[in-house]
Amino acid sequence: AHRDAAFSVVISGIWRDPADSEANFGWVRASYEALRPHCEEAGYINFMSEDDQQRAPSNYGTGYRRLQEIKATYDHENLFRLNQNIAPIR
Repeated sequence: AHRDAAFSVVISGIWRDPADSEANFGWVRASYEALRPHCEEAGYINFMSEDDQQRAPSNYGTGYRRLQEIKATYDHENLFRLNQNIAPIR
């Protein structure tokens, strides 16, 4: 999905000293908020983190419903649920 996007934004904040965490988290969040009005709701699946799960339907686009049906057939117990989970149709 979304292969027609003009660009893909990745914000990566990396630091060594845990004492710098609050300031760096702030910088990353502020950067994201500044860019968000210019971005699509969806993103590249492999860039998603565990706290982005609510974005899975928009990330998979129009294929999400079909992927749910496949998941319900082959993984109805949702064994493969880590990272970019597709919830099976119940």
